[in-house]
Amino acid sequence: MVASSELVRMEGIDKSFPGVHALDGCRFDLRAGEVHALCGENGAGKSTLMKVLAGIYPKDAGRILLKEVEVEIPTPRAARDLGISIIHQELSLMRHLTVAQNIFIGREPRTGPLRVMLDERSINRQTQDLLDRLNIRLHARTRVGDLTVAAQQMVEIARALSLNTEVLIMDEPTATLTNAEIDALFQIIRQLREHGVGIVHISHRLEELRQIADRVTVMRDGRYVATVGAADTPIQQIISMMVGGRTLYEATPEIPQDGNREVVLEVRHLTSPPLVRDVSFELRRGEILGFAGLVGAGRTEVARAVFGADPVSSGEVLLDGKKLTIHSPSDAVQHGIAYLSEDRKRYGLALDLDLETNTVLAAFAKFLGPLGWVLPERVRATAVARVGELAIKTPSTKQKVKNLSGGNQQKVVLSKWLTADARVFIFDEPTRGIDIGAKSEIYRLLNDLAAQGKAIIMISSDLPEVLRMSHRILVMCEGRITGELGAGEATQEAIMQYATERVAQAEVA
Repeated sequence: MVASSELVRMEGIDKSFPGVHALDGCRFDLRAGEVHALCGENGAGKSTLMKVLAGIYPKDAGRILLKEVEVEIPTPRAARDLGISIIHQELSLMRHLTVAQNIFIGREPRTGPLRVMLDERSINRQTQDLLDRLNIRLHARTRVGDLTVAAQQMVEIARALSLNTEVLIMDEPTATLTNAEIDALFQIIRQLREHGVGIVHISHRLEELRQIADRVTVMRDGRYVATVGAADTPIQQIISMMVGGRTLYEATPEIPQDGNREVVLEVRHLTSPPLVRDVSFELRRGEILGFAGLVGAGRTEVARAVFGADPVSSGEVLLDGKKLTIHSPSDAVQHGIAYLSEDRKRYGLALDLDLETNTVLAAFAKFLGPLGWVLPERVRATAVARVGELAIKTPSTKQKVKNLSGGNQQKVVLSKWLTADARVFIFDEPTRGIDIGAKSEIYRLLNDLAAQGKAIIMISSDLPEVLRMSHRILVMCEGRITGELGAGEATQEAIMQYATERVAQAEVA
Protein backbone atom coordinates (compact mmCIF):
# COMPACT_ATOMS: atom_id res chain seq x y z
CA MET A 1 0.00 0.00 0.00
CA VAL A 2 1.07 3.63 -0.43
CA ALA A 3 2.26 5.46 2.67
CA SER A 4 -0.52 7.78 3.79
CA SER A 5 -1.84 8.60 7.25
CA GLU A 6 0.50 9.79 9.97
CA LEU A 7 1.13 7.28 12.76
CA VAL A 8 3.68 9.12 14.91
CA ARG A 9 4.81 12.70 15.37
CA MET A 10 7.55 13.69 17.82
CA GLU A 11 8.14 17.40 18.43
CA GLY A 12 10.71 19.28 20.51
CA ILE A 13 12.06 16.14 22.22
CA ASP A 14 14.78 16.81 24.79
CA LYS A 15 16.74 14.22 26.77
CA SER A 16 19.77 14.65 29.01
CA PHE A 17 21.97 12.22 30.90
CA PRO A 18 24.66 13.19 33.43
CA GLY A 19 27.15 15.29 31.48
CA VAL A 20 25.47 14.66 28.11
CA HIS A 21 22.66 16.55 26.31
CA ALA A 22 21.63 13.59 24.13
CA LEU A 23 18.58 15.11 22.40
CA ASP A 24 18.03 18.80 21.74
CA GLY A 25 14.62 19.76 20.37
CA CYS A 26 14.38 16.75 18.05
CA ARG A 27 11.48 15.95 15.77
CA PHE A 28 10.46 12.90 13.77
CA ASP A 29 7.35 11.59 12.05
CA LEU A 30 6.27 8.22 10.67
CA ARG A 31 3.48 7.36 8.26
CA ALA A 32 1.49 4.16 7.92
CA GLY A 33 2.95 1.80 5.34
CA GLU A 34 6.40 3.40 5.01
CA VAL A 35 9.97 2.59 5.91
CA HIS A 36 11.55 5.69 7.42
CA ALA A 37 15.34 5.44 7.79
CA LEU A 38 17.01 7.26 10.69
CA CYS A 39 20.65 8.09 9.98
CA GLY A 40 23.50 9.80 11.76
CA GLU A 41 26.91 9.17 13.24
CA ASN A 42 27.40 7.27 16.50
CA GLY A 43 26.27 9.58 19.28
CA ALA A 44 23.91 11.53 16.99
CA GLY A 45 20.94 10.50 19.16
CA LYS A 46 19.15 8.05 16.84
CA SER A 47 18.77 5.18 19.30
CA THR A 48 18.04 7.56 22.18
CA LEU A 49 15.19 9.19 20.25
CA MET A 50 13.68 5.80 19.42
CA LYS A 51 14.08 4.61 23.01
CA VAL A 52 12.02 7.63 24.07
CA LEU A 53 9.34 6.54 21.59
CA ALA A 54 9.54 2.96 22.89
CA GLY A 55 9.14 4.01 26.54
CA ILE A 56 12.65 2.97 27.57
CA TYR A 57 13.73 6.55 28.39
CA PRO A 58 11.37 9.27 29.66
CA LYS A 59 11.60 12.50 27.68
CA ASP A 60 12.61 15.69 29.48
CA ALA A 61 10.59 17.94 27.16
CA GLY A 62 8.52 17.85 24.00
CA ARG A 63 5.46 15.88 22.97
CA ILE A 64 4.55 12.66 21.17
CA LEU A 65 1.41 12.29 19.09
CA LEU A 66 0.06 8.91 18.05
CA LYS A 67 -2.51 9.16 15.27
CA GLU A 68 -2.80 12.89 16.06
CA VAL A 69 -3.55 12.26 19.77
CA GLU A 70 -0.91 13.35 22.32
CA VAL A 71 0.26 10.43 24.47
CA GLU A 72 2.63 9.75 27.34
CA ILE A 73 4.83 6.65 27.06
CA PRO A 74 6.35 6.10 30.51
CA THR A 75 7.31 2.41 30.09
CA PRO A 76 8.00 -0.20 27.39
CA ARG A 77 4.72 -1.91 28.37
CA ALA A 78 2.86 1.34 27.74
CA ALA A 79 4.51 1.55 24.31
CA ARG A 80 3.51 -2.02 23.48
CA ASP A 81 -0.06 -1.29 24.54
CA LEU A 82 -0.02 1.60 22.06
CA GLY A 83 1.22 -0.66 19.27
CA ILE A 84 4.90 0.41 19.36
CA SER A 85 7.63 -2.27 19.40
CA ILE A 86 11.41 -2.02 19.19
CA ILE A 87 13.92 -4.65 18.05
CA HIS A 88 17.31 -3.80 19.52
CA GLN A 89 20.64 -4.40 17.80
CA GLU A 90 21.46 -6.90 20.53
CA LEU A 91 18.62 -9.41 20.46
CA SER A 92 16.78 -10.12 23.71
CA LEU A 93 15.60 -13.68 23.12
CA MET A 94 15.96 -16.51 25.63
CA ARG A 95 18.12 -19.06 23.87
CA HIS A 96 17.00 -22.07 25.92
CA LEU A 97 13.33 -21.56 25.06
CA THR A 98 11.52 -22.44 21.84
CA VAL A 99 10.42 -19.97 19.19
CA ALA A 100 6.82 -20.16 20.46
CA GLN A 101 7.81 -19.73 24.11
CA ASN A 102 9.86 -16.63 23.25
CA ILE A 103 7.01 -15.08 21.28
CA PHE A 104 4.43 -15.57 24.04
CA ILE A 105 6.63 -15.14 27.11
CA GLY A 106 4.84 -13.21 29.84
CA ARG A 107 1.41 -13.67 28.25
CA GLU A 108 1.16 -17.41 27.83
CA PRO A 109 -2.35 -18.92 27.43
CA ARG A 110 -3.28 -21.21 30.32
CA THR A 111 -5.38 -24.34 30.54
CA GLY A 112 -6.69 -26.79 33.13
CA PRO A 113 -9.36 -26.50 35.88
CA LEU A 114 -7.62 -23.57 37.62
CA ARG A 115 -5.99 -22.29 34.42
CA VAL A 116 -2.51 -22.66 35.89
CA MET A 117 -1.04 -25.01 33.29
CA LEU A 118 0.78 -23.61 30.27
CA ASP A 119 -1.14 -24.34 27.08
CA GLU A 120 1.81 -25.39 24.92
CA ARG A 121 -0.43 -26.69 22.14
CA SER A 122 -2.13 -23.31 21.82
CA ILE A 123 1.06 -21.21 21.72
CA ASN A 124 2.65 -23.59 19.23
CA ARG A 125 -0.40 -23.41 16.97
CA GLN A 126 -0.71 -19.61 17.19
CA THR A 127 3.02 -19.17 16.61
CA GLN A 128 3.08 -21.45 13.58
CA ASP A 129 0.10 -19.59 12.10
CA LEU A 130 1.94 -16.29 12.61
CA LEU A 131 5.19 -17.58 11.08
CA ASP A 132 3.35 -19.00 8.08
CA ARG A 133 1.47 -15.75 7.57
CA LEU A 134 4.78 -13.86 7.47
CA ASN A 135 6.39 -16.48 5.21
CA ILE A 136 9.02 -17.09 7.88
CA ARG A 137 10.28 -20.64 7.40
CA LEU A 138 10.73 -21.65 11.02
CA HIS A 139 9.13 -24.25 13.27
CA ALA A 140 7.41 -23.07 16.43
CA ARG A 141 9.02 -25.82 18.53
CA THR A 142 12.62 -25.07 17.49
CA ARG A 143 14.94 -23.96 20.30
CA VAL A 144 16.05 -20.37 19.65
CA GLY A 145 19.65 -21.16 20.58
CA ASP A 146 19.83 -23.47 17.56
CA LEU A 147 18.90 -20.68 15.10
CA THR A 148 21.13 -18.35 13.11
CA VAL A 149 21.26 -14.66 14.00
CA ALA A 150 19.08 -13.90 10.99
CA ALA A 151 16.46 -16.44 12.05
CA GLN A 152 16.50 -15.07 15.60
CA GLN A 153 15.83 -11.65 14.16
CA MET A 154 12.79 -13.04 12.37
CA VAL A 155 11.58 -14.39 15.72
CA GLU A 156 11.92 -10.89 17.20
CA ILE A 157 9.84 -9.50 14.33
CA ALA A 158 7.21 -12.19 14.80
CA ARG A 159 7.05 -11.46 18.53
CA ALA A 160 6.55 -7.76 17.86
CA LEU A 161 3.79 -8.42 15.35
CA SER A 162 2.03 -10.84 17.70
CA LEU A 163 1.41 -7.75 19.85
CA ASN A 164 -0.59 -6.07 17.05
CA THR A 165 2.29 -3.71 16.36
CA GLU A 166 1.62 -0.70 14.14
CA VAL A 167 5.02 0.97 14.68
CA LEU A 168 8.10 -1.26 14.40
CA ILE A 169 11.51 0.19 15.28
CA MET A 170 14.53 -1.79 14.02
CA ASP A 171 17.94 -0.75 15.36
CA GLU A 172 20.79 -1.90 13.06
CA PRO A 173 18.88 -5.00 11.89
CA THR A 174 21.40 -5.90 9.17
CA ALA A 175 24.66 -5.35 11.07
CA THR A 176 25.50 -9.04 11.46
CA LEU A 177 23.63 -10.53 8.47
CA THR A 178 24.89 -11.93 5.18
CA ASN A 179 23.61 -10.51 1.89
CA ALA A 180 21.20 -13.42 1.45
CA GLU A 181 19.87 -12.92 4.98
CA ILE A 182 19.48 -9.19 4.36
CA ASP A 183 17.44 -9.93 1.23
CA ALA A 184 15.14 -12.21 3.25
CA LEU A 185 14.75 -9.56 5.96
CA PHE A 186 13.93 -6.87 3.40
CA GLN A 187 11.28 -9.12 1.90
CA ILE A 188 9.60 -9.34 5.33
CA ILE A 189 9.88 -5.56 5.75
CA ARG A 190 8.23 -4.96 2.38
CA GLN A 191 5.44 -7.34 3.33
CA LEU A 192 4.86 -5.44 6.60
CA ARG A 193 4.85 -2.15 4.71
CA GLU A 194 2.15 -3.49 2.40
CA HIS A 195 0.02 -4.22 5.48
CA GLY A 196 0.30 -0.65 6.73
CA VAL A 197 2.95 -1.12 9.43
CA GLY A 198 5.17 1.93 9.89
CA ILE A 199 8.83 0.90 10.17
CA VAL A 200 11.75 2.92 11.55
CA HIS A 201 15.01 1.57 10.12
CA ILE A 202 18.20 2.66 11.93
CA SER A 203 21.30 1.70 9.96
CA HIS A 204 24.87 2.72 9.19
CA ARG A 205 24.72 0.90 5.86
CA LEU A 206 23.78 3.81 3.66
CA GLU A 207 23.76 1.67 0.52
CA GLU A 208 20.61 0.01 1.91
CA LEU A 209 18.58 3.21 1.77
CA ARG A 210 17.60 2.97 -1.88
CA GLN A 211 16.68 -0.69 -1.42
CA ILE A 212 14.29 -0.32 1.47
CA ALA A 213 13.61 3.25 2.66
CA ASP A 214 10.92 5.70 1.54
CA ARG A 215 12.21 8.67 3.52
CA VAL A 216 15.41 9.44 5.44
CA THR A 217 15.79 11.62 8.54
CA VAL A 218 19.32 12.71 9.43
CA MET A 219 20.44 13.60 12.97
CA ARG A 220 23.70 15.17 14.12
CA ASP A 221 24.95 15.87 17.65
CA GLY A 222 21.54 15.19 19.19
CA ARG A 223 19.69 17.53 16.83
CA TYR A 224 17.37 17.11 13.87
CA VAL A 225 19.02 18.05 10.55
CA ALA A 226 16.61 17.22 7.72
CA THR A 227 14.13 14.74 6.26
CA VAL A 228 14.51 13.84 2.57
CA GLY A 229 13.18 11.34 0.06
CA ALA A 230 15.38 8.24 -0.21
CA ALA A 231 14.93 7.73 -3.95
CA ASP A 232 15.86 11.24 -5.06
CA THR A 233 18.65 12.13 -2.59
CA PRO A 234 22.25 11.18 -3.44
CA ILE A 235 24.06 9.17 -0.76
CA GLN A 236 26.87 11.74 -0.73
CA GLN A 237 24.36 14.44 0.22
CA ILE A 238 23.11 12.32 3.13
CA ILE A 239 26.72 11.75 4.26
CA SER A 240 27.38 15.49 4.08
CA MET A 241 24.36 16.18 6.29
CA MET A 242 25.54 13.54 8.76
CA VAL A 243 29.09 14.81 9.17
CA GLY A 244 28.36 18.53 8.91
CA GLY A 245 30.78 19.35 6.14
CA ARG A 246 33.82 17.58 7.62
CA THR A 247 36.29 16.17 5.12
CA LEU A 248 36.34 12.39 5.38
CA TYR A 249 39.80 10.86 5.13
CA GLU A 250 39.65 7.39 3.67
CA ALA A 251 42.45 6.94 1.15
CA THR A 252 45.40 4.66 1.88
CA PRO A 253 48.84 6.05 1.08
CA GLU A 254 51.22 4.03 -1.01
CA ILE A 255 53.88 1.97 0.76
CA PRO A 256 57.29 3.38 -0.16
CA GLN A 257 58.76 1.06 -2.77
CA ASP A 258 62.08 0.32 -1.15
CA GLY A 259 63.66 -3.09 -1.38
CA ASN A 260 64.32 -3.32 2.34
CA ARG A 261 60.74 -3.54 3.58
CA GLU A 262 61.18 -6.68 5.59
CA VAL A 263 58.74 -9.49 6.30
CA VAL A 264 57.49 -9.18 9.88
CA LEU A 265 55.05 -12.09 10.09
CA GLU A 266 55.15 -15.29 8.05
CA VAL A 267 52.56 -18.06 8.19
CA ARG A 268 53.48 -21.40 6.63
CA HIS A 269 51.01 -24.19 5.82
CA LEU A 270 48.70 -23.35 8.73
CA THR A 271 45.90 -25.87 9.33
CA SER A 272 43.25 -25.50 12.02
CA PRO A 273 40.34 -27.94 11.57
CA PRO A 274 37.67 -27.89 10.47
CA LEU A 275 37.94 -24.76 8.31
CA VAL A 276 41.54 -23.57 7.90
CA ARG A 277 43.48 -25.72 5.44
CA ASP A 278 47.12 -25.19 4.42
CA VAL A 279 47.20 -21.38 4.58
CA SER A 280 50.49 -19.57 3.88
CA PHE A 281 51.21 -15.84 3.56
CA GLU A 282 53.65 -13.05 4.43
CA LEU A 283 53.00 -9.69 6.11
CA ARG A 284 55.49 -6.84 5.72
CA ARG A 285 56.36 -3.85 7.85
CA GLY A 286 54.10 -0.86 7.15
CA GLU A 287 51.67 -2.95 5.12
CA ILE A 288 47.89 -3.27 5.35
CA LEU A 289 47.12 -6.78 4.09
CA GLY A 290 43.43 -7.23 3.33
CA PHE A 291 41.65 -10.58 3.74
CA ALA A 292 38.50 -10.91 1.61
CA GLY A 293 36.05 -13.74 1.00
CA LEU A 294 32.48 -14.84 1.51
CA VAL A 295 31.01 -15.64 4.93
CA GLY A 296 32.41 -18.97 6.07
CA ALA A 297 35.56 -18.71 3.94
CA GLY A 298 37.77 -19.05 7.03
CA ARG A 299 39.21 -15.54 7.36
CA THR A 300 38.38 -15.11 11.06
CA GLU A 301 39.48 -18.66 11.77
CA VAL A 302 42.93 -17.92 10.30
CA ALA A 303 43.24 -14.88 12.55
CA ARG A 304 42.16 -16.83 15.62
CA ALA A 305 44.62 -19.62 14.84
CA VAL A 306 47.52 -17.18 14.41
CA PHE A 307 46.54 -15.48 17.68
CA GLY A 308 46.36 -18.77 19.60
CA ALA A 309 42.61 -18.60 20.19
CA ASP A 310 41.95 -21.78 18.15
CA PRO A 311 44.06 -24.97 18.14
CA VAL A 312 46.46 -25.56 15.24
CA SER A 313 47.05 -29.09 13.95
CA SER A 314 50.00 -28.19 11.70
CA GLY A 315 51.93 -25.28 10.29
CA GLU A 316 54.23 -22.54 11.55
CA VAL A 317 54.03 -18.88 12.52
CA LEU A 318 57.26 -16.87 12.30
CA LEU A 319 58.00 -13.37 13.58
CA ASP A 320 61.12 -11.69 12.18
CA GLY A 321 62.13 -15.09 10.80
CA LYS A 322 61.94 -16.84 14.16
CA LYS A 323 59.42 -19.61 14.76
CA LEU A 324 56.92 -18.80 17.50
CA THR A 325 55.29 -21.12 20.00
CA ILE A 326 51.74 -19.84 20.45
CA HIS A 327 49.40 -21.97 22.53
CA SER A 328 47.14 -19.17 23.75
CA PRO A 329 46.33 -15.49 23.15
CA SER A 330 48.60 -14.53 26.04
CA ASP A 331 51.53 -16.09 24.16
CA ALA A 332 50.64 -14.03 21.08
CA VAL A 333 50.41 -10.83 23.14
CA GLN A 334 53.87 -11.46 24.60
CA HIS A 335 55.23 -11.66 21.04
CA GLY A 336 53.59 -8.32 20.12
CA ILE A 337 50.61 -9.66 18.17
CA ALA A 338 47.25 -7.95 18.73
CA TYR A 339 43.82 -9.21 17.64
CA LEU A 340 40.87 -6.83 17.46
CA SER A 341 37.89 -9.19 17.24
CA GLU A 342 34.80 -8.55 15.10
CA ASP A 343 32.83 -8.98 18.37
CA ARG A 344 34.55 -6.24 20.34
CA LYS A 345 31.98 -6.28 23.15
CA ARG A 346 32.49 -9.98 23.83
CA TYR A 347 36.20 -10.42 23.20
CA GLY A 348 37.78 -6.97 23.15
CA LEU A 349 36.38 -5.05 26.11
CA ALA A 350 35.50 -5.37 29.76
CA LEU A 351 32.23 -3.49 29.33
CA ASP A 352 31.52 -2.85 33.00
CA LEU A 353 34.99 -1.44 33.66
CA ASP A 354 36.07 2.11 32.91
CA LEU A 355 38.12 3.41 30.02
CA GLU A 356 41.27 3.65 32.14
CA THR A 357 41.20 -0.02 33.12
CA ASN A 358 40.44 -1.20 29.59
CA THR A 359 43.36 0.84 28.24
CA VAL A 360 45.93 -1.01 30.37
CA LEU A 361 44.40 -4.51 30.45
CA ALA A 362 46.79 -6.04 27.90
CA ALA A 363 49.90 -4.60 29.60
CA PHE A 364 48.90 -4.55 33.25
CA ALA A 365 52.36 -5.45 34.55
CA LYS A 366 53.68 -2.10 33.31
CA PHE A 367 51.40 -0.30 35.76
CA LEU A 368 52.37 -2.10 38.96
CA GLY A 369 54.69 -0.72 41.61
CA PRO A 370 57.54 -2.64 43.35
CA LEU A 371 55.12 -4.19 45.85
CA GLY A 372 52.57 -5.23 43.22
CA TRP A 373 50.19 -2.31 43.79
CA VAL A 374 48.54 -0.60 40.83
CA LEU A 375 49.95 2.87 40.14
CA PRO A 376 46.73 4.84 39.49
CA GLU A 377 48.43 8.04 38.33
CA ARG A 378 50.38 6.14 35.69
CA VAL A 379 47.19 4.39 34.54
CA ARG A 380 45.30 7.68 34.37
CA ALA A 381 48.09 9.49 32.52
CA THR A 382 48.28 6.72 29.93
CA ALA A 383 44.51 6.71 29.44
CA VAL A 384 44.41 10.50 29.08
CA ALA A 385 47.19 10.34 26.49
CA ARG A 386 45.34 7.64 24.50
CA VAL A 387 42.08 9.61 24.60
CA GLY A 388 43.87 12.57 23.06
CA GLU A 389 45.88 10.52 20.58
CA LEU A 390 42.85 8.57 19.28
CA ALA A 391 40.27 11.37 19.71
CA ILE A 392 38.07 9.19 21.90
CA LYS A 393 34.85 10.99 22.77
CA THR A 394 34.14 10.42 26.47
CA PRO A 395 33.09 12.59 29.42
CA SER A 396 36.11 11.27 31.36
CA THR A 397 38.55 8.38 31.54
CA LYS A 398 36.39 7.01 34.38
CA GLN A 399 33.47 6.43 32.00
CA LYS A 400 32.39 2.78 31.68
CA VAL A 401 33.09 1.65 28.12
CA LYS A 402 29.62 0.13 27.76
CA ASN A 403 28.29 3.71 27.71
CA LEU A 404 30.48 4.76 24.76
CA SER A 405 29.41 4.66 21.11
CA GLY A 406 30.52 1.79 18.87
CA GLY A 407 33.22 3.81 17.15
CA ASN A 408 34.68 4.99 20.45
CA GLN A 409 34.56 1.45 21.86
CA GLN A 410 36.62 0.33 18.87
CA LYS A 411 39.14 3.07 19.65
CA VAL A 412 39.38 1.86 23.26
CA VAL A 413 40.23 -1.64 22.00
CA LEU A 414 42.92 -0.09 19.80
CA SER A 415 44.23 1.97 22.73
CA LYS A 416 44.63 -1.25 24.72
CA TRP A 417 46.87 -2.77 22.05
CA LEU A 418 48.85 0.43 21.54
CA THR A 419 49.55 0.45 25.26
CA ALA A 420 50.74 -3.15 24.95
CA ASP A 421 53.16 -1.93 22.23
CA ALA A 422 51.97 -4.46 19.64
CA ARG A 423 53.86 -4.77 16.33
CA VAL A 424 51.35 -6.87 14.39
CA PHE A 425 47.68 -5.82 14.40
CA ILE A 426 44.90 -8.12 13.19
CA PHE A 427 41.71 -6.12 12.64
CA ASP A 428 38.63 -8.32 12.15
CA GLU A 429 35.74 -6.30 10.66
CA PRO A 430 37.13 -3.05 12.15
CA THR A 431 34.23 -0.81 11.08
CA ARG A 432 31.27 -3.16 11.55
CA GLY A 433 28.37 -1.36 13.23
CA ILE A 434 29.93 2.10 13.24
CA ASP A 435 28.97 5.17 11.26
CA ILE A 436 30.62 6.84 8.26
CA GLY A 437 32.40 9.48 10.35
CA ALA A 438 33.78 6.95 12.84
CA LYS A 439 34.82 4.74 9.91
CA SER A 440 36.86 7.62 8.55
CA GLU A 441 38.63 7.96 11.88
CA ILE A 442 39.36 4.21 12.04
CA TYR A 443 40.78 4.37 8.50
CA ARG A 444 43.00 7.27 9.53
CA LEU A 445 44.25 5.30 12.53
CA LEU A 446 45.01 2.27 10.36
CA ASN A 447 47.02 4.44 7.99
CA ASP A 448 48.85 6.09 10.89
CA LEU A 449 49.81 2.68 12.28
CA ALA A 450 51.09 1.58 8.88
CA ALA A 451 53.09 4.80 8.57
CA GLN A 452 54.70 4.00 11.94
CA GLY A 453 55.86 0.66 10.54
CA LYS A 454 53.22 -1.53 12.17
CA ALA A 455 52.19 -4.61 10.19
CA ILE A 456 48.42 -4.88 9.75
CA ILE A 457 46.00 -7.60 8.68
CA MET A 458 42.51 -6.30 7.93
CA ILE A 459 39.63 -8.75 7.54
CA SER A 460 36.50 -7.17 6.08
CA SER A 461 33.29 -8.24 4.34
CA ASP A 462 32.95 -4.71 2.91
CA LEU A 463 34.59 -4.97 -0.51
CA PRO A 464 34.89 -1.19 -1.09
CA GLU A 465 36.62 -0.99 2.30
CA VAL A 466 39.06 -3.77 1.40
CA LEU A 467 39.83 -2.12 -1.94
CA ARG A 468 40.23 1.33 -0.40
CA MET A 469 42.45 0.33 2.52
CA SER A 470 44.64 -2.60 1.42
CA HIS A 471 48.08 -2.55 -0.13
CA ARG A 472 47.63 -6.24 -1.01
CA ILE A 473 44.54 -8.45 -0.85
CA LEU A 474 44.38 -12.18 -0.14
CA VAL A 475 41.10 -13.88 -1.06
CA MET A 476 39.87 -17.00 0.73
CA CYS A 477 37.33 -19.66 -0.18
CA GLU A 478 36.46 -22.76 1.84
CA GLY A 479 39.43 -22.48 4.19
CA ARG A 480 42.12 -21.83 1.57
CA ILE A 481 43.75 -18.79 -0.04
CA THR A 482 42.58 -18.84 -3.64
CA GLY A 483 44.05 -15.59 -4.91
CA GLU A 484 46.36 -12.64 -4.26
CA LEU A 485 45.82 -9.18 -5.76
CA GLY A 486 47.93 -6.05 -5.66
CA ALA A 487 46.22 -2.74 -4.98
CA GLY A 488 46.56 -1.67 -8.61
CA GLU A 489 44.91 -4.77 -10.08
CA ALA A 490 42.21 -5.45 -7.48
CA THR A 491 38.53 -4.99 -8.36
CA GLN A 492 35.33 -6.22 -6.79
CA GLU A 493 34.85 -8.55 -9.75
CA ALA A 494 38.33 -10.05 -9.39
CA ILE A 495 37.84 -10.58 -5.66
CA MET A 496 34.47 -12.29 -6.17
CA GLN A 497 35.96 -14.54 -8.85
CA TYR A 498 38.58 -15.81 -6.40
CA ALA A 499 36.05 -15.90 -3.53
CA THR A 500 33.85 -18.34 -5.47
CA GLU A 501 36.59 -20.24 -7.29
CA ARG A 502 36.71 -23.27 -5.02
CA VAL A 503 32.91 -23.47 -4.86
CA ALA A 504 32.65 -23.32 -8.65
CA GLN A 505 35.24 -26.07 -9.04
CA ALA A 506 33.34 -28.26 -6.58
CA GLU A 507 30.10 -27.71 -8.46
CA VAL A 508 31.73 -28.68 -11.76
CA ALA A 509 33.15 -31.81 -10.17
